[in-house]
Amino acid sequence: MKNGKVKLDIDGPVAVLTLNDPSALNSVSVPMLEDIQAALDALEARDSGVRCMILTGEGRGFCAGANLGGGISKEPGSKDSDAGDVLERFYHPILKRLRDLPFPMITAVNGVAAGVGMSFALMGDMILAAKSSYFLQAFRRIGLVPDGGSTYLLPRLVGLARAKELSLMADKLPAPTALEWGLINRVYEDDALMGEARKLATELANGPTVALGLIRKLYWNSPLNTYDDQLDLERNSQRIAGRTEDFGEGVKAFFEKRPAQFKGK
Repeated sequence: MKNGKVKLDIDGPVAVLTLNDPSALNSVSVPMLEDIQAALDALEARDSGVRCMILTGEGRGFCAGANLGGGISKEPGSKDSDAGDVLERFYHPILKRLRDLPFPMITAVNGVAAGVGMSFALMGDMILAAKSSYFLQAFRRIGLVPDGGSTYLLPRLVGLARAKELSLMADKLPAPTALEWGLINRVYEDDALMGEARKLATELANGPTVALGLIRKLYWNSPLNTYDDQLDLERNSQRIAGRTEDFGEGVKAFFEKRPAQFKGK
């Protein structure tokens, strides 16, 4: 990427998108956001062949939040400043693209995930964390409100009481506790995290990609829909999945009593 704030490695159907500013614990700057957009362009290209993505951080941190010296906010506290403008212009388009990815996304949290870094971590369909990592709603510490979609995601993951406590108190949430609370999926020893993330990504990448993408969409839409709306969405999604080559292969493999060989088509 042109600014060097993100690394993108594609190995067959698996891509690893690494936030790459380790000296700042991968704090998010405008150049990093620009690099993420470029990386997503490459991943979503028709010929990329990518069927699963891992998001992680370089070095000893996943993402320590917004880089307050990286062009995120000008003249903090002034009457003319608008801390929400950068969210609308830079963050929200990326978060919506991550939500709408046509393939599964894994976040491998390898250290601190604070502020908007925690928001990025929670975008994963599967959230894996190193045992020493922790999550932190750091916004109150600098006089801001939670952003990056965290006030939408947190109550749905851990309940309203715990979500408010995390945001109001800004206490560290260690990975093992996050697992107990249902915030994340799995915890691994630090040196095993990326190996396990790649193993899981390979398993998902070898799955029926169209169906997996539709599953993502169903669950993202579920909290907003009525029961009837969700039934309709399932019906429409099943029509699409039922027309894929992978569905034909899955049925054939079932009757032949062998593992299915999905192609993501």
